Amino acid sequence: MSRGEARTLRAGRRTVEIQRPGKVLFPGGGGAKEYTKGDLADYYRSVAPYLLPHLRGRPLMLERYPDGLDGQRFLQKNTPEHYPEWITRAELAKEGGTVTHVVCDDTATLLYLADQACLTLHRWLSRTDRAGGVDHPDRLVFDLDPAGDDFAAVRDAAHWMRELLDELGLPAAPMTTGSRGLHLVVPLDGRHDFDEVRRFAHDVAGLAASRHPDRLTTAARKQDRGDRLYLDVQRNGYAQTAVAPYTVRARPGAPVAVPLAWKQVDDPALDARRWSIADAVEQARTEPWSDLLHRGRSLDQARRRLDDMRS
Repeated sequence: MSRGEARTLRAGRRTVEIQRPGKVLFPGGGGAKEYTKGDLADYYRSVAPYLLPHLRGRPLMLERYPDGLDGQRFLQKNTPEHYPEWITRAELAKEGGTVTHVVCDDTATLLYLADQACLTLHRWLSRTDRAGGVDHPDRLVFDLDPAGDDFAAVRDAAHWMRELLDELGLPAAPMTTGSRGLHLVVPLDGRHDFDEVRRFAHDVAGLAASRHPDRLTTAARKQDRGDRLYLDVQRNGYAQTAVAPYTVRARPGAPVAVPLAWKQVDDPALDARRWSIADAVEQARTEPWSDLLHRGRSLDQARRRLDDMRS
């Protein structure tokens, strides 16, 4: 197949045309494998049964590289008028107006976005199709961001955060980011608005940092962190986003953000870029979060416990 020839892929009742499937999006070299737009589309079609439950109903910010990693990056929030009418949209308030986000509810949409060279899907932590609406998140995310590439520091921080969240009665699901660290995802019942959730996350991170002041920090400015791991809770706000589970990251080798079982966190071979589009579907088939995210929790009791612990 030539690099200019289109491919037509079946996605449920629809077909999606992938233009220039041989176009290189992830150049090879330096030990990294080369991947094309066709490879990206094949990956997203294969992982769709595991990825779509994490996307349905959620507004997206799209990270696009029409000319591959070596070209310009576009962070796209508003949906272009030329996108097909069958793609779900959500018009949401922003300062001074509205923005119409893509909502990826099906495999056809996922493949269309791959054709648009959308590498990474950044999702809202709330949903348009829940009773509380987009002002009430059903996910809380702690981003464990190391000062360098020391994954041992990430592993330690993950266990300390899990212990603290266990004390608060909250389950947490770990996920590689495909970049440097881990995300810990806490399922919520959607009763609390973004302001309440972000304050709670900030206070939890502050308590964790006070327990391990030489290893953890909540300092937003990099020059104030030193070599400590940053507990980032800034994603827990209205219109903020976090990378979706099983999304591809815009880095050499096409690494993937992959959900983990807790026992995998201690695997000495684990790092944030352990999986790529070559093998992430195999990890998805193990359904590592099957016991963690079925029922969201209220923060009421956890907030009372946290206030007692802080005082």
